Amino acid sequence: MKAKENTIALLVRNRPDVLARIAGTFSGGGFNIESITANITKTPETTKIIITTKGSASTMEKLKKQLNRLVDVLSVDDLTGRMASRRELVLFRMKWSDETRSAVMAAVDLYNWKVVCMDDKYCVIEVSGRKDSIDRAIQLLDPLGLEDFSRSGMVALEKFKPE
Repeated sequence: MKAKENTIALLVRNRPDVLARIAGTFSGGGFNIESITANITKTPETTKIIITTKGSASTMEKLKKQLNRLVDVLSVDDLTGRMASRRELVLFRMKWSDETRSAVMAAVDLYNWKVVCMDDKYCVIEVSGRKDSIDRAIQLLDPLGLEDFSRSGMVALEKFKPE
């Protein structure tokens, strides 16, 4: 069975070493973390962690059971295939040239990206969207002077919470 990308949302107690134990669970099971984001919730004692990884349905079930056994994990929610909004944010540093400046700005206008800052040699562009949109932006900007980028990782929120 082919491994597919999975999105897991964890709610954990905001304590030292929680993230290290979660990462250890992934590495111990032979899973790679494709992306990870973490931040406190509206209750500062808890943190929401969104992890994307690849695996089959049966191996994901095993991983979720292992995560649920960790002391400070309050809940494990598999958002894969569920109605959830998923987004990433990327900052791109572009090196300007007379040949590329107009093409970069045309892409910014066409895709409604945001120029965060610019000077006569560089600009920083902010792009947010689905993973496939981010991947396309990288492909488009690479030949136009893409010097570096920083990618946030997936954030996700279920569109509605089932009762």
